[in-house]
Amino acid sequence: MGGSAGIPGAAEGGVVPSQSPYQRLSHRMLDVSGDRGVLKDVLREGSGGLVTPDASVLVKYSGYLEHMDKPFDSNCFRKTPRLMKLGEDITLWGMELGLLSMRKGELARFLFKPTYAYGTLGCPPLIPPNTTVLFEIELLDFLDSAESDKFCALSAEQQDQFPLQKVLKVAATEREFGNYLFRQNRFCDAKVRYKRALLLLHRRSAALEEQHLVEAAKLLVLLNLSFTYLKLERPTMALRYGEQALIIDEKNAKALFRCGQACLRMTEYQKARDFLVRAQKEQPFNHDINNELKKLASYYRDYVDKEREMCHRMFAPGDNDSTEGD
Repeated sequence: MGGSAGIPGAAEGGVVPSQSPYQRLSHRMLDVSGDRGVLKDVLREGSGGLVTPDASVLVKYSGYLEHMDKPFDSNCFRKTPRLMKLGEDITLWGMELGLLSMRKGELARFLFKPTYAYGTLGCPPLIPPNTTVLFEIELLDFLDSAESDKFCALSAEQQDQFPLQKVLKVAATEREFGNYLFRQNRFCDAKVRYKRALLLLHRRSAALEEQHLVEAAKLLVLLNLSFTYLKLERPTMALRYGEQALIIDEKNAKALFRCGQACLRMTEYQKARDFLVRAQKEQPFNHDINNELKKLASYYRDYVDKEREMCHRMFAPGDNDSTEGD
């Protein structure tokens, strides 16, 4: 999605001098809206089904004005993926229609006529009135949140009427949403999604032969929550969720590592060492675990040196001490 996208097709054969670059490009584009207000050119095919109307989409996009060789908006997230919910976070009707025509992994170019873009007013000072704009959109992934939102709105008694697979599916969707938010450094929002998933799994009672499915789903969420609380600089909570993960799998290297990280930040060096050594035993060549042990050793040396210096100052005789009268 480079800057040359602003005038694609300008040098193609059979150019009519009176036509603009966008008019020439439009001749070979697919009509998405039915009135040629939204036109589409697929640059890379996607896979799977089309985006659903209530989905949240993870996209990268750039917007261009005709005859411009760079994006018109510095906030176009050309390199940073953005998670948006259809019907709520997207202001351009053309983009909404365009996304509904896309599949996961697809890269496409769209022309939006003014009615489907910024209208008769434009968006001063960057976009003049009645302007056709070109967008390049890459759909990295999408999740249908409608099913999850409806299920979470039910009471616990109503949720219990559904089969276990339904609960596991909704919990997995919530966790995936949390993962998207986490990757955008929206840790508080990610935490909310993870906790929704965990609540669903805690509520659900399962037959003995299905309990391992619930425990496996819980483990993933607990690990994510532990990591999220580390990012939020709340090591006590990170340790709590890490220890809950260890109840499910006492040898889980990731859970042991998270607990060790939390204890290190709490300056509980002996507990940190115990967790990290156990993690290293499970994964001896894990680079992150070994580096954390080195960090622990360095921090502990500094701690001992400071303790020694403090004790020395406490018990050393003062320069102005006098023994007269003793």
